[in-house]
Amino acid sequence: MGARLLLAVLWLLHWLPLALLAPVGRTVGRALFVLAGSRRRVVLRNLELCFPEHTAAQRLALAREHFRWLGRSIVERGLLWYASPARLKRLIRVEGDVQLAERSERAVMWLVPHFMALDVAGAATQLFQKRFVASIYQQQTNAVMDAAIRTGRLRFGLAEVFPRSDSAKPLLRAIRKGTAFFNLPDMDFGARDAAFVPFFGVPAATLLAPSRMARALNMVVQPVVAKMLPGGQGYVVRFLPAWGDFPSDDALADTARMNRWIEDEIRVDPPQYLWVHKRFKTRPAGEPSIYAGSGATRDAGSDATPNPASDN
Repeated sequence: MGARLLLAVLWLLHWLPLALLAPVGRTVGRALFVLAGSRRRVVLRNLELCFPEHTAAQRLALAREHFRWLGRSIVERGLLWYASPARLKRLIRVEGDVQLAERSERAVMWLVPHFMALDVAGAATQLFQKRFVASIYQQQTNAVMDAAIRTGRLRFGLAEVFPRSDSAKPLLRAIRKGTAFFNLPDMDFGARDAAFVPFFGVPAATLLAPSRMARALNMVVQPVVAKMLPGGQGYVVRFLPAWGDFPSDDALADTARMNRWIEDEIRVDPPQYLWVHKRFKTRPAGEPSIYAGSGATRDAGSDATPNPASDN
């Protein structure tokens, strides 16, 4: 499906009530489970590594459910890009201190793991508080889709995005001026500026930047978790209490602590985490590929279709 046609379909579908749109998304997810063989194999491999205590049948059922949520996250992107702010406010329930960044004298870093409602959290930071928001953006290979994603994420007027390929200096300047940073800390971007930190007991290349940046810029770190609710119930975005002991003077220990927290959140609702991402792609020197034979040749972050991995 061409990018323009896909965007036209998303625009048309966004007019449906969520109670009707959600089943459409789950149907798309069922189709993706069958058709996206390489991604299905990545999901099953990730689940095998992270949930060895589960039976193969249990992991298969979890993978099927994951794709249903993934289908919803794609189809419902149209809501986030085209629905009115008033409608989104009715659909999104925020819990916790969403206005911490507004009041804080120190810049705030939101730590936001890759759950299916990731972009809902991004919208919530612009709809329910007034501090300007910055995030790092993974440019898309398809120019039409790239423009649509950027426009959708910037349309509320409180955000700016910085391409991952550019220098970090403009982002750092924005943070020093008080802009809040929407930080996605749980993807594999290679070994540079990263350490191999356990994630479900498996060494995973994890950026040390959240700890180092928070320490260098004296930032308040507030974890945020967004989830999709069943059917037409909408979404919930939890702004959790800020971590009083993060960052410390040990970036590696901070990063391990962050991964343990993400694990704990995943265990609450495993199907809604972004298992299609090759989280263990980068391996320590001398170790073989974990995904050898999976058939997956592209990273989730480079997909042209709108998916939750297309960001930081």
